Amino acid sequence: MPASNIEYYQLLPFLIIGTGIVLSVILEISSKKGKEILPWFSVILFFTVGIISITGIYNRAILFGEMIEVGGRPAIFNFIFNIGAMLIVMSSVGYLKKYGSNFGEYYILLQSSVLGMMIMAGSKNILMVFLGLELMSICFYVLAGFNRRKSSANEASMKYFLLGSFATGFIVYGIALIYGSAGNLSISYITQNFSALSSDLLFITGFILFLIGFSFKIAAFPFHMWVPDVYQGSATTVTGLMSTTGKTAAFSVLIISLAAVFTMNAPNVFRPYFSAIALLSMLFGSIVAISQNNLKRMLAYSSISHAGYMAIGLAAANKESIAGIIFYLAAYVFMNIGAFTILSIIEGENDSRNEINSFAGLNSKSPVLAALMSLFMFALAGIPPLAGFFGKYYVFLGAIENGLTWLAIAGVISSMISVYFYLRVVVYIYFRDSVEDFQPEITSTGLSAVVISGALVLIFGIFPDILLNVINSVINL
Repeated sequence: MPASNIEYYQLLPFLIIGTGIVLSVILEISSKKGKEILPWFSVILFFTVGIISITGIYNRAILFGEMIEVGGRPAIFNFIFNIGAMLIVMSSVGYLKKYGSNFGEYYILLQSSVLGMMIMAGSKNILMVFLGLELMSICFYVLAGFNRRKSSANEASMKYFLLGSFATGFIVYGIALIYGSAGNLSISYITQNFSALSSDLLFITGFILFLIGFSFKIAAFPFHMWVPDVYQGSATTVTGLMSTTGKTAAFSVLIISLAAVFTMNAPNVFRPYFSAIALLSMLFGSIVAISQNNLKRMLAYSSISHAGYMAIGLAAANKESIAGIIFYLAAYVFMNIGAFTILSIIEGENDSRNEINSFAGLNSKSPVLAALMSLFMFALAGIPPLAGFFGKYYVFLGAIENGLTWLAIAGVISSMISVYFYLRVVVYIYFRDSVEDFQPEITSTGLSAVVISGALVLIFGIFPDILLNVINSVINL
């Protein structure tokens, strides 16, 4: 087979989703039934790309003059992005109709954002990272304000755009300093020469600015200020996308950036930085979430604390902790998407029924939704034997092996605090009388998304080695 054909085959996930975006645009322009067809087209597209990505996991290659990587770690991330986006599409069908925002552009923006995430995860050059980041971010800025009739959505979009642009400035300035000191933007070159470059103050300054920009994207303290308002104001399904796959894409870049530390035993000069944001994010997110009655805000602060747990793995930066982060991200995506999907089903018009009181007596209205919401709350709290527990366990274990026992202990304390506000939701579901007379508008697609998310959380929890063995097998590729 000619080399060019092999490259095209290895690039199949990118080619398929790129072609899918073009076809979606043509479909939206040419057909009046575009908004009815596009959800199903998107589901098929994301599922196909996700499956092709994971089946090509061991066909690792670096293409286009060391610009992009396929197979290996990027294949795992591509699977997470696409299956997560597929579930978001399924949960969006009924939700967008509820708000009168069922436009075909929504699905095109989703597809484009996922392509940006895939570029980020597979980048072997910092310019490719920036290209993927901007593609994802621009789509997110528009999606945050997609419910145009809601002033809170417009406000969320504007806040996200302004603060996101500010964070991008840090990244661009950091890239400029990295290039000025290294003379090269190839991630492979930087990885191989990391030990020598880390003695250059200009390089370290540029890299810290680069990390600060991505700390904003993962919603770590103190770069979290946008999270509560944007998560609350955005459409619930969009919040589910931003808080899961968007965070995963940012973490994939941070893992790429630290490749020299966990693959070549280079000194982790950024350990103090990651240790600080991990500790502050965990404690701040967990403590402030206790006082929240709005579930979207509660899950927003929860997202900050989960960024802190995963940042522990970046501070440790050994193979065990990096594998733990990837496992944690996979688990977090599905348990958080499940929770936000149920929230979108319960939610009424004009952001009503987002309060915890709305979940009081849910067991009597819909036992299935009650059981699944409880499952996601238990998983987010890290209660065994669910996926959330093993995500934290593997990250903490990697930290202990690298001498960061104190940070792992802080993570356990933060987890104990978080149990309160997660189980509070379960208490309202089963042990409080209903205060609102309504019946959840459950669609077959929305319920399917919740069930699939719940099944994956259970599978990853009961059989964690299935996923962890795959991650470990490619972590060294």
